[in-house]
Amino acid sequence: MSYETLIIEREFPVGIIKLNRPPVNPLSVKSYLELYDAISELEKDEQIGAILITGAGDKAFAAGLDVKDVMGKTAVETLDFLWSAPRRTFDKLTGIEKPTIAAVFGLALGGGCEVAICCDLRIASEDAIFGVPEINLGIMPGSGATQRLPRLVGLAKAKEMLFTGDNVNAEEAYRIGLVNKVVPRDKLMEEAMKMARKLAAKPKAALALIKRCVDSGLNMDLASGLTLEMDCFSIAFTSEDGREGINAFVEKRKPNYKGK
Repeated sequence: MSYETLIIEREFPVGIIKLNRPPVNPLSVKSYLELYDAISELEKDEQIGAILITGAGDKAFAAGLDVKDVMGKTAVETLDFLWSAPRRTFDKLTGIEKPTIAAVFGLALGGGCEVAICCDLRIASEDAIFGVPEINLGIMPGSGATQRLPRLVGLAKAKEMLFTGDNVNAEEAYRIGLVNKVVPRDKLMEEAMKMARKLAAKPKAALALIKRCVDSGLNMDLASGLTLEMDCFSIAFTSEDGREGINAFVEKRKPNYKGK
């Protein structure tokens, strides 16, 4: 499938999606719709074990919503846009079983920051800047930042970022838990690919079940979350890869996982 606002690359077992509207890769309606399709395409590709999202060019991961696409819309039209584009796309991104990594450089603002926080892990270059500056335009985030950011960095820091619209640099993003790792700019893709390949090599069923437990458990009481974990454990333990892993451990050999 061809895309106008994205570039898809495959460096098996990793699928790479590049937001491709340089210099700052703003997110248009078409960007969101194509991102949904790209995620779906890589999700179905059995040779892809992990998905990496980054930006094209050298200035920005993504600098946020292309406001020209939504200017002048009524409240009903705006809500329709939110449901049909970012909400649909981000629900897809957060819901897939395969692990996702954002390789962030330069600006990751507004919708660009929201793309990053929808991924399972974030690796940032030293020049990365994160922010949700919507308050400074008289508006607010509408694609998940008010919900996902507090879950990542805690209530107080999320409110500070959302209320003030101030940006945070890569060092601060790492300190507050917004990113997993900070690396030199020229090492960003190398480090992100290293992590993606590492995750892609893990047993797929167990990794998907862990992701389900963590993400779903955040919205459950403790007892329900523990029950979910036990149910998922029983599935992982009796899977083909689960049995292979246990047998390999007992036999003191390297496991041969088959993704089943």
